[in-house]
Amino acid sequence: MNSKVFLVVRILLGLFVLTFGLNKFLHFIPFGEMPEAVMSYFGALSSTQTMNLVAVVEILTGLALILNKYGALMSIILMSVSVNAVLFHATLAPDGIGPALGLLILNVAALFGYKDRYKDILRA
Repeated sequence: MNSKVFLVVRILLGLFVLTFGLNKFLHFIPFGEMPEAVMSYFGALSSTQTMNLVAVVEILTGLALILNKYGALMSIILMSVSVNAVLFHATLAPDGIGPALGLLILNVAALFGYKDRYKDILRA
């Protein structure tokens, strides 16, 4: 991947997850009316502090990608958040799947950009 394209992908992904991670603590992005199933789901995740853990992962990943420190590791860790966001929207809130798909696409692009760092891990 071209280094300038990868830089843009890395910074966009970093800003994206940093913004949504901070939003989980600061609540600056308003959400509209949510169905009962979504409210139950988030209620369960909030009661177990899972959303706080996701927020911390997103904030740390965003900072790592923006600062270009441990980005390869954090991109792998962020993949679980990306896949879960897409699955959540596909099953419970399909209207908002666009940003989740954008997150997944940017995450895959970042993984592709860091592919040389994964050669030893993926060697048979």
